[in-house]
Amino acid sequence: MSKETIAIVFGGRSSEHEISCLSAGGVLSAIDRTKYDVLLIGITKEGKWVLVPQTHQLSIVDGKLPEVPSNAPSVVADVAGFSVDGKALNVDVVFPTLHGPYGEDGSIQGFFESANIAYVGSGVLASAVAMDKSFAKPIFAAHGLKVADGFTVTAMQWSSDNSEWQKKADALGYPLFVKPARGGSSRGTTKVKSADQLAIAITEAHRFDPKAMVESAVVGLEIECAVLEIEGKPQASKVGQIKIDSKFEFYDFEAKYLDGATDIIIPADIPTSASDAIRAASLDAFTSLGCSGLARVDFFFTNAGEVVINEINTMPGFTATSVFPKMWAATGKSYEQIVQALIDTAKRRTNGPLGN
Repeated sequence: MSKETIAIVFGGRSSEHEISCLSAGGVLSAIDRTKYDVLLIGITKEGKWVLVPQTHQLSIVDGKLPEVPSNAPSVVADVAGFSVDGKALNVDVVFPTLHGPYGEDGSIQGFFESANIAYVGSGVLASAVAMDKSFAKPIFAAHGLKVADGFTVTAMQWSSDNSEWQKKADALGYPLFVKPARGGSSRGTTKVKSADQLAIAITEAHRFDPKAMVESAVVGLEIECAVLEIEGKPQASKVGQIKIDSKFEFYDFEAKYLDGATDIIIPADIPTSASDAIRAASLDAFTSLGCSGLARVDFFFTNAGEVVINEINTMPGFTATSVFPKMWAATGKSYEQIVQALIDTAKRRTNGPLGN
């Protein structure tokens, strides 16, 4: 019996290019080679698709993050699928580990559906809505999930009348957070402690996205839950509590990836009733957006005992040491089992507008 071919697609044009490469390395190490042949299809920072050799470094070495090599053989990706030098690659399932814009936002998912290729993760609409937190928030609220107070301001709105938006921020009160609506890995996110810091923070967020979100700071623990679809049914992991070194103001990019300053406590040190509420809310968030395959759902658990949803990530960091696999490991699923479950779900999906 011939083996099916899995293509890991990674890299991309977003600011999370390097994190995507790390995730690809993790998935590559976990795929069962007795069942599948594996191809590495990288997208360079410039947007060129290439066939990456399996010997290419996809881990952090001497503090240097990996990148997709631009000198690898070019891949043509079109509605006929993938090919190199006119030779079809015959991919059965794509496992995208793309994070952020152009990869986690529905755009690549639309391509896979046009080419009728099975793929891991959420479909076009769920991916797009989850990526744009300004759209996800009202959907969460409509499904009874509590969200932080705040508003959205575009670069054009800010430049035309920043005093009006300054007043709105002042009314929310400080501290508050300013972040790109469609950013990831906390890049472009700033904690604003006073009114005079707002303009700089909004300008910084607009560097990453012309749409910025301004939100009241929620005081509480950062709690995360991993959702994995197993045999057609989404299931919630044990919940984890993010512990950040006190030298960091919040869970920013450096705290997440570069400093080793972050730890996760699983299960989270919160009452069982709160953990149960967060697990239920994770499944509600997953189904409210129509997600598929996997997601990591991030919450705040306040001192008053409230569960506030922050965001949902439809393609969370996916190295063996990332939060998503760690939470499932604590729940009894190995990294290899997670990868297999995702491939199984991808093969069952029905592409097209009525599919998930």
